Amino acid sequence: MKNLILASSGSVHGSEYLEYLLPSIDKLYKGVEKVLFIPFAQPGGISYDAYTDQVQAAFNGLGIQVKGIHEYKNYQEAIQQSQGIFVGGGNTFLLVSKLYEFKLWSFLKTAINEGIPYLGTSAGTNIVGLNMKTTNDMPIVLPPSFETLGIVPFNFNAHYIEPETNSKHKGETRATRIKEFQALNNVSVMGLREGSWLRIYGEDIFLRGGLPAVWFVDGTSRVVDANTDCKDL
Repeated sequence: MKNLILASSGSVHGSEYLEYLLPSIDKLYKGVEKVLFIPFAQPGGISYDAYTDQVQAAFNGLGIQVKGIHEYKNYQEAIQQSQGIFVGGGNTFLLVSKLYEFKLWSFLKTAINEGIPYLGTSAGTNIVGLNMKTTNDMPIVLPPSFETLGIVPFNFNAHYIEPETNSKHKGETRATRIKEFQALNNVSVMGLREGSWLRIYGEDIFLRGGLPAVWFVDGTSRVVDANTDCKDL
């Protein structure tokens, strides 16, 4: 049975890294002693070791050991033998490129479908959708494909924000960019605000965090209230 938390962000304003999610993470990883961390997205160019240490510091209060996938000789076996998986945020292009480079997609998808608890933040959430074409990230590398896991039948726009009413900025909004995508792609998109996450258990997909999301389909959009079961959107 699928068991995931897909968060828009690893941090929210005024709190430490992952602090706002820790109660839910504790439930997600119930009975898990060691989590496999995939640091390939490297936010701000942080090293794999430093990123793993940051996650370990956040998980110390949960009594969970964190080990980066880069510490293993065989990445595929690391996923197969994992008790729980966390894919952190950063640059989605870089993350996707590395997952293709090491041929990890099928192993990751199998683990998730077999019920290994999975936590994704930002880029780690983006890859659970059908493709990564609605990320906000700069294309700092070119992956072999934009296709991703397809665990959920839609895409994400993490860190989704509405334009400020009195803003003088004339650049495209997130909503405009998503509508551009949907003019050429028949894929629905969830705009997930910071501080929000999806809790997936089996076939249920509940929006958590107390904030509404925005659902884009066929070039139109509507608000999705917190605590909605999104499986039938």
